[in-house]
Amino acid sequence: MEHRPIPSRPAPRGPAPRRPAPQRAELGQFLRAVRARLGPQDVGLPDTDRRRTPGLRRQEVAQLAAVSIDWYIRLEQGRVGTPGAAVLDALAEALRLSPAERRHLHVIAGSRSPVGAEASLPVADSMRVLLDGMPLLPAYLTDFRFDVLAHNAAATALFGEEFGTGEAANSARMLFLVERVRAMQLDWTRVARETVGHLRANQARHPGDPRLRQVIDELRSESAEFSTWWDDHTVRQRAHGTKRLHHPVVGPLTVRYDMLATLQDGDQCLTVVTPADPTAEHALRDLLVHRATSLPRPDVRPLASRTSTADAATDRQHARS
Repeated sequence: MEHRPIPSRPAPRGPAPRRPAPQRAELGQFLRAVRARLGPQDVGLPDTDRRRTPGLRRQEVAQLAAVSIDWYIRLEQGRVGTPGAAVLDALAEALRLSPAERRHLHVIAGSRSPVGAEASLPVADSMRVLLDGMPLLPAYLTDFRFDVLAHNAAATALFGEEFGTGEAANSARMLFLVERVRAMQLDWTRVARETVGHLRANQARHPGDPRLRQVIDELRSESAEFSTWWDDHTVRQRAHGTKRLHHPVVGPLTVRYDMLATLQDGDQCLTVVTPADPTAEHALRDLLVHRATSLPRPDVRPLASRTSTADAATDRQHARS
């Protein structure tokens, strides 16, 4: 079938607001990364020659999005202002972006304003009551940095006594850098890649947050996998899913997880873990029992027997006589 060129969409006219330099660089890196993972056959174009580099050519993206090749090149180079929403949607269609990647494109391109840096907001008392009101389901609250803000006893039973503190105070860091937690995750690669995708989207929404930058920098420095996946600019935002765990106490179990966003300004998220089958349900209950019976108890002095009490009274009488 003959392929007919698509008429070019006119480039935006007039002065356009300039985005900060780091944001322009992020946009160019993202466009190049997603372009590199597509081939002509993925977008319905003929693949008639060998390519020196993988992925679509710039002129092919421009053709699919109906924009001029010169404007698209300048867009990747960060030399244009903020593109319009319709143009960004056309680029998203051309590059076969997922809904999460489409939203990410609009944020880093400046079509949607990023959220300003925020201090961690205190956890609402009602949220703590909600966490404690789910005694059989592991649940915990995180912010957009993946810092653990609060959790219930069932989460402690599942993830360990140190969960939410020290090296386990950040769930992303815990997943990549705490070997015990990593070994528990039988679907570690998938879950870890989802975490990288979430952090990438959060970084675009909160570009000036120093704590988020600290988390990302540490993970890029300490984890080769994180660094590789961060550089490929994959964006994944998953609100629910299933994963397999192998707990040192109860063995293998399959659980579901749901990530529920709160409407607070702090961009907090409640994650709830639920059993995927009766085996997992029994395992989660066994973990609660195991934790309850293994916690240290305050010293309790044994009650004296009647005989020993009588002997003590006799001794006191002899001492007075």
